[in-house]
Amino acid sequence: MIHIGQLKIPVEKVMAEASKQDLKKGIISAGETAVIKRYIEKKLKIKQSDIKEFTVLKKSVDARKKEQIFFIYQVDFFTENEKRVLSRYKKNDVTIKSEKKENYTAKCEAAAEKDTSEKIVIAGFGPAGLFAAYELALSGYKPLVIERGIDVDSRKKSVEHFWKTGELDTESNVSFGEGGAGTFSDGKLNTMVKDKFGYNRRVLETFVKFGAPAEILYLQKPHIGTDKLADVVKNMRLEIERLGGEVRFGVRLDSLNIKNTGNGDSKKLESINVTDRFLGKAEVIECDRLILAIGHSARDTFLSLNESGVMMQPKSFAIGVRVEHSQEMIGRNQYGELYKALPTADYKLTHQTKDGRGVYSFCMCPGGCVVNASSEKGMLAVNGMSDYLRDGINANSAIVVTVGVEDFDGTDALAGMRFQRKWEKKAFDAAGGKIPVEGQGKIPVQLFGDFKKNVVSKEFGNVRPQTKGETAFANVREILPGEVADSIEEGITAFEKKINGYSRDDTLLLGVESRTSSPVKIVRDDTMQSNIKGLYPCGEGAGYAGGITSAAMDGIKTAIKITGGK
Repeated sequence: MIHIGQLKIPVEKVMAEASKQDLKKGIISAGETAVIKRYIEKKLKIKQSDIKEFTVLKKSVDARKKEQIFFIYQVDFFTENEKRVLSRYKKNDVTIKSEKKENYTAKCEAAAEKDTSEKIVIAGFGPAGLFAAYELALSGYKPLVIERGIDVDSRKKSVEHFWKTGELDTESNVSFGEGGAGTFSDGKLNTMVKDKFGYNRRVLETFVKFGAPAEILYLQKPHIGTDKLADVVKNMRLEIERLGGEVRFGVRLDSLNIKNTGNGDSKKLESINVTDRFLGKAEVIECDRLILAIGHSARDTFLSLNESGVMMQPKSFAIGVRVEHSQEMIGRNQYGELYKALPTADYKLTHQTKDGRGVYSFCMCPGGCVVNASSEKGMLAVNGMSDYLRDGINANSAIVVTVGVEDFDGTDALAGMRFQRKWEKKAFDAAGGKIPVEGQGKIPVQLFGDFKKNVVSKEFGNVRPQTKGETAFANVREILPGEVADSIEEGITAFEKKINGYSRDDTLLLGVESRTSSPVKIVRDDTMQSNIKGLYPCGEGAGYAGGITSAAMDGIKTAIKITGGK
């Protein structure tokens, strides 16, 4: 098999023959495929008819020079006399590689020699819990999934009700429910996690199998979109149930029942205490193993685990704001006049402040909106969301600053969680203090020009907020730690050098962005168990992932440890 690591083709050449609609979505059409093959023909001096089993592995955009933008492709294909073909081509961007597919050798399906009658419970049905359940079910296990939130169809109605009325369901919201927090996001699938076993590919292929767009397999920055992700998650759940697994919604993990093993200080999980909101009662569920995939916002569960003696540590995370700009402005800056023909433009920005803090963009949502992502009453947090088409008029991104133990009030395991709560309460109260007035509980918004002046904005400029949940003018600077606010001001000002118009006075800042990752790390060993045997901390909530893909990968790894796969 011949592998081309970098095939550069001018965008205009592709545009001339590709489907405009598909090009905008990132889909490789027949016309685009024809262009790629012609360039291979020219590059390697072989006939197009000799290119067999052609596959595009990666596609990205090189827009470093606006006067000449390229598509960059990685491709595999078979042809006759491959060594002879390469002997004529002396550069190292073309190689012969093994036909062996990605090294996903540790499939749960092959794990076989285990007692599949073990009682395995999974707490949480976000990406980590979803993929752990799926892999276990494929192996013949019958996992029980408990999820404090509700099924995705009912959840969408509940969340929409909150955005319209401000009436929060603390058990079913943007953070809790089928699919986890990622269900109401951009559905980003890019990850920086090292992946020698091919788990990343496994996640992408599984998503496609259950309805995700096929282009996520090759786009450099794949995304599903919140409007499509919900159906994918539902389809996976139905397959888990078909394979013998069980999913119970409205069931919250309250506490653990732990017994001493008689071997020194060693302790083992015996059962769990849960509350079923639909049955209106508490119950005890026996389990041999519990996969703890609770997500980054299960604060009551963090408290309970800490009280039970589960080893936990405070973890650094990032806090800041969502910024909104015109998507047209971002598109013109990134792609020039070609922006209308190319996939919706995004960006990635970083800045080191004079005080040594890092300011960076996070979870950028092209053509998206800012959402009220609160999960506790009297507190407010925001996130970003985009549909598959990313066709909204604004671009938004978190602009955040990393905080750690040195910033928290205390060094105990839950110090970071208390820090989050402190600033989320300030955000909730920003428009009215402790007296309920119109605006309290709405998303605080401020123009950047007024953020610099430390005054409440009075009217919008050219950019108006695109949000899920109502907004109210407030002093966003006051709902951030002082050093974080100063760093954000410096960072946004510096980003002007990379994106013209980024620091305009009418740029919108909405806050507070505080759920970038878990504020705790639940300690686990090489077997992926905590100090409580039978307890498997997993995913983003446990501090071992950051985003949909890495959480799903951690779910797979946890399942493999249980089944005995390699």
